[in-house]
Amino acid sequence: MMKRLLNGVSILFLLMSPIFVFGQSKGIDERIDELFGDATGWFVNFIFYQIPFTEEIKVYWVLFPLILGASYFTFYFKFINFSGFWTAINVVRGKYDEVDHVSSFDGAGDASPGGDAIETARVEGHSGEVSHFQALTAALSATVGLGNIAGVAIAVSIGGAGATFWMIVAGFLGMASKFVECTLGVTYRDIEADGTVYGGPMYYLRKGLSLKGMDGLGRVLAILFAIFCIGGSFGGGNMFQSNQAFQLIENITGGESSFFYGKGWLFGLIMAIFVGIVIIGGIKSIARVTDKIVPFMVVIYVAASLFVIISNYHLIGNAFAQIFNGAFSPEGVAGGVVGVLVQGFRRAAFSNEAGIGSASIAHSAVNTKYAASEGLVALLEPFIDTVIVCTMTALVLIITGYVNPENASLNDAQAILLTSDAFGSAISWFPYVLAIAVVLFAFSTMISWSYYGYQAWAYLFGRSKNLEYAYKILFCLFVIIGAAAQLGNVIGFSDAMIFAMMVPNMVGLVLLAPVVKRELVRYMAAIKGSGK
Repeated sequence: MMKRLLNGVSILFLLMSPIFVFGQSKGIDERIDELFGDATGWFVNFIFYQIPFTEEIKVYWVLFPLILGASYFTFYFKFINFSGFWTAINVVRGKYDEVDHVSSFDGAGDASPGGDAIETARVEGHSGEVSHFQALTAALSATVGLGNIAGVAIAVSIGGAGATFWMIVAGFLGMASKFVECTLGVTYRDIEADGTVYGGPMYYLRKGLSLKGMDGLGRVLAILFAIFCIGGSFGGGNMFQSNQAFQLIENITGGESSFFYGKGWLFGLIMAIFVGIVIIGGIKSIARVTDKIVPFMVVIYVAASLFVIISNYHLIGNAFAQIFNGAFSPEGVAGGVVGVLVQGFRRAAFSNEAGIGSASIAHSAVNTKYAASEGLVALLEPFIDTVIVCTMTALVLIITGYVNPENASLNDAQAILLTSDAFGSAISWFPYVLAIAVVLFAFSTMISWSYYGYQAWAYLFGRSKNLEYAYKILFCLFVIIGAAAQLGNVIGFSDAMIFAMMVPNMVGLVLLAPVVKRELVRYMAAIKGSGK
């Protein structure tokens, strides 16, 4: 392992030499960005096309399948986002481990219709690589991040306090989508002889739809998803993260007088080395890191939020009044009630990625015999990410008086600073802690998205070690490029690819929902039969 790591670092240094020049050459990166924007602008405009309802209200079309799909799954599974909540908690804390990790498949049925997961597990004795908790934190590390900090600030700046209410609603609906896609991720995963798991939408689209007599459609959708996922891993899951983390660190350490000023490549290099150390080890290594970083980050952030909220306890009632009143009778907000709703749903969707399919890649590696057990665990993600963390951020912004329509034109980098100022108004030293938290958020997001991207890469190009290290070295190079260059169009294109993942994924989720229902019935019967 150490030899591989040293070889990877050596290749990284060799390939980085032109990046140092690139990062220092003012104007070159901007020109590349312009050319890239000219070539890919049509795709970005299509994915993020806004349907004009009125002069004031414009809605991204990608929100419609996400919201409608989540609503459909909520009703189809009889409000599993609520009825399955405590069962999900019990699965994570290990109450049903004896049920979930039975040593025999007798009477269990086939948890992998048309796939090879159960057959491989029966022969090789493998059933996954990580625990329920580790799979949850690995997936959470990719969603809890800049969207919870910057995205919320933008939502309440544009849509007012009422946008918070609709973010919460979207979070609850998204729980159903996460349940469906992550159950399918386990159901149709591949497990190799050495226990390595390959899973995600690529596999359930191909295998699941093939069983329904739609083999051609399944293969096309799987390939499209894999292509979009690779692009998203390099951009939104990598370059955007390192770029925004660098900007905040540069600002908090003195701006133009900072040691890091103009040295984005150096910051990127440091991040790339740490990312490389973790991702070389695969999902087990990633899970060992995320199951420590994610709880730490969330606890610190929520604790600071609670401190600000409780220290201003006399304003809590007014803050909730603003949220509820603003949700249904907003004043001075463009687009009225619909405009507020759109902002809340938009930012929630951008934050928790429910329906995108990415989380199912991490959850498919779980050690379990019952696919629905991990689907239940996964529904906790939007609750933690959106209902808890996003709501905390919104309350801090409302209570400290930073909800202001004048901030409606902020970009993500500026919105992070707005949130930092809001915390700083109550805890003078917290902006420094927040800067560290943002770096950790970015780091954990990158290592999780590296796994997502590699899984898609392996699906398209094969599973050899050489191809694996080729992807991981490329991924580390993009960490440096993201921090060093001004690549607005590249990052915009990559974000568009992330949301393009939703299109093939949502088609598969709707068509394969009956399979998920069968898995849920099977798992709940196993729990009932165990007397737990």
